[in-house]
Amino acid sequence: MQHFDIVIVGGGVVGSATAYYLKKQGFRGSVAIIERDTTYGYSCTARSAGGLRQQFSTPENIALSLFGLSLIRNLEKEFGAGADVGFREQGYLILASGEGVRVLEQNHRIQTANGADNILLDAKGLKETFPWMETDGLVLGCFGRSGEGWLDPYSLMTLLRKGAVALGATVIAGEVSGISIAGERVESVTLATGESISCGILVNAAGAGAGALARLAGIELPVGPRKRYVYVLDCPAATEELHKAPLSVDPSGIWFRPEGSHFITGLSPEEHDEPPDLDWEVDYNWFEERIWPGLAQRVPQFEAIKVINAWVGHYDYNALDQNAVIGAHPRIRNFCFGNGFSGHGLQQGPGVGNALAELIIHGGFKTNDFTCFGYERIAEGRPLFEQNVI
Repeated sequence: MQHFDIVIVGGGVVGSATAYYLKKQGFRGSVAIIERDTTYGYSCTARSAGGLRQQFSTPENIALSLFGLSLIRNLEKEFGAGADVGFREQGYLILASGEGVRVLEQNHRIQTANGADNILLDAKGLKETFPWMETDGLVLGCFGRSGEGWLDPYSLMTLLRKGAVALGATVIAGEVSGISIAGERVESVTLATGESISCGILVNAAGAGAGALARLAGIELPVGPRKRYVYVLDCPAATEELHKAPLSVDPSGIWFRPEGSHFITGLSPEEHDEPPDLDWEVDYNWFEERIWPGLAQRVPQFEAIKVINAWVGHYDYNALDQNAVIGAHPRIRNFCFGNGFSGHGLQQGPGVGNALAELIIHGGFKTNDFTCFGYERIAEGRPLFEQNVI
């Protein structure tokens, strides 16, 4: 039986970052990443919209995103000349009507206290700063002046994975179909081929499949796939100012941002509207009926647009509180979690990987304390709600 000191299930940004930071921090043991789709064509990472923001309601989420921002600002130092993820630092703009003002103001105070560079704009300030916007119904907006924007998800994941391999990690193509537990420890994983791999520590970085993987170890984890649509729009009437827009989130939840010469947009459904089929088929009626009317009302230039492409991505959705689960299982101590990011895993993946590496090597968190994200709150049904899930 093959043996690795650390087995990481899932080779997306979280799994790749964990392997990379383990090796970077000097872990001398063997590290394997097991990935079932080595094309990454259907991974949470590759199909994300690539956002990076500090506009969260939880200080620890802000810290994770600031860690990711620091990495992106220092890519060539970290990975060598030419390393690039196409970071477009055009900001995030979270908009609020009257009923959302209190939450937006509260979040703004938390964000600026924890290192975010954003400002509040009233309706007049919004119109002056973003003249393409129709401000009817808006009272306030929070705009990230620096450190926010979007990037190419695949490039970031690839840099981390190749960085891990260069430092000695191994990538194994395969799907975990079983986990063997002896006493209160993971002993090994079994692949769909029948091959078994023994391990010292197992890291769950399985994205939308995290809950299913945990169940193989007899662990209940309320993380599973949620289907999301992203639509690519051609807007011939778009002005240069609109192409410089931040990623903008309407009080309705509709968001859009520039994407090259086009735009992308989406809307996360309420619980009762969640798509029942977790396939990869796009629902164009969702755009026509639920997105376009509100989008055109907020941005009149979008009254004349054409959907030229679309794709489906799956969130690794934490049904308890839409927040991450990071750390070791309280009983099965060599089973570690890096799960449940509910749409913000790409930007937080580097910080999570670093945190898990610290936990494994040093027995505790060093850079930031992420104890609040531990599995204990899951076991106790004690939610730590994140207010800014997009």
